[in-house]
Amino acid sequence: MKWLMKWGWILLYVVSMTSAVLFITLGDREPIEDQSPDKITLTFRHFWMKEHDRPLLSIFEEIVSDYQQSHPNVKVNFEGLDQTIHREQKLKSEMVTGTPPDMFVLFGGAEMEPYIRSNRLMDLSDFVEENGLGNQFKDIHLWTLNKHIYGLPIEGNAEPLYYNKTLFSKLDLKIPETLAELDAAIIKLEKNGYIPFALGNEDRWPAGIFAQYLMDRYAGSTLINNLVTGKDQSTFQNIEYVQAFNHLDKWVKDGAFSPGANDLSTEKAVQLFTNGKAAMYLNGNWDINLFSGGDTPANFQNEVGVISFPTLKVGEEASIAGGYTMGIGLSSNLNGAKREAALELMKAFYTKDVQTRIVYEGLRIPSMQISFDPEKTGPVFAQVMRLMEESRLSFVPYDNVLSPEVKKTFLSVIEEMIDGSKDSDHALRQLQSASEQYWKLIQSSNVN
Repeated sequence: MKWLMKWGWILLYVVSMTSAVLFITLGDREPIEDQSPDKITLTFRHFWMKEHDRPLLSIFEEIVSDYQQSHPNVKVNFEGLDQTIHREQKLKSEMVTGTPPDMFVLFGGAEMEPYIRSNRLMDLSDFVEENGLGNQFKDIHLWTLNKHIYGLPIEGNAEPLYYNKTLFSKLDLKIPETLAELDAAIIKLEKNGYIPFALGNEDRWPAGIFAQYLMDRYAGSTLINNLVTGKDQSTFQNIEYVQAFNHLDKWVKDGAFSPGANDLSTEKAVQLFTNGKAAMYLNGNWDINLFSGGDTPANFQNEVGVISFPTLKVGEEASIAGGYTMGIGLSSNLNGAKREAALELMKAFYTKDVQTRIVYEGLRIPSMQISFDPEKTGPVFAQVMRLMEESRLSFVPYDNVLSPEVKKTFLSVIEEMIDGSKDSDHALRQLQSASEQYWKLIQSSNVN
């Protein structure tokens, strides 16, 4: 027993010394390298917050979830914010300070140009080329500046006029092809106790659709293009726009719009239309999925007709407002592994499978060249797609071509016209003043 204890201590001593030597020896070596990828967090802000956005939100939540499962080192903070707050307040201030989210939904055209010029948006030209997306999109001119691509459209849009075929038939109303015929329909509808136009202007821009169409019908597209580009010293205070705004003012006085329209949400306005209280609804195709479900009559979609906004004169070809204006951009701050992770997620967003889901599940117009059967999307969407195919003329909605500063005034004066607190003359005068201030700012910036 004494022998075992003696040699046991000797053995323990040898093991301890050996361990100490090994520790000292290995201590001079580099630690074993951790091959696991670094944890990455991406921030992604969207504004798919409305009821009509739920199908689209569901699609992208699923894509993000699948992406995180296949990229366990990447966490995506996918969060939503009210569209107006995101576009008009939050993102603008973040772009000034250089602290935007890593990825975000935004609108192409005039709204994103200041972000490009201040070098806040990532150039996606190489991404598009490397992934063979160059000819996959229907139109990316609103996302391109100086032949460089700074964002990609996720969907298209169209702004047709929806009408209740049953009500029109009941009152023996002609489907309006001209503004005069539309005026007659408004008067007859109002006299028979129906709201002519369901309008929910809580977000300010829906009423702007009426203004843009009247401006387009009276003046055409050349004038607005000149105002946007500063050509020919064009002014908002011109005879055509005076006529257009007077026409809008007449509709307000004739009771053409929902009572309290400026305080009414889109969803409430759609309910007036689907419940047969309003005869017409003017807005984008994104609201089609609100034409069913809830308290809406089961067969209502079959009662809806889709037409272009009426023309000024008989025989004129009607253009339709629309384009590929809503998409996704990336912050120019991204670099290294974080940049690569964001681009990988972009690849997951822009596939033909996702675009097909956007059509069938979200009833949205695809931004990429894909084939689908409009008849499987329901009767209203099918009519919209036929209308787009048949319409040779289109123009980009005005809130996507006017500079952010002028657009703000445009929506503000229309809002005041809708509630009757501002007449057409003062509205155009204020709009012209905003335009002049904008161009003075641009000229002074160019000089500096």
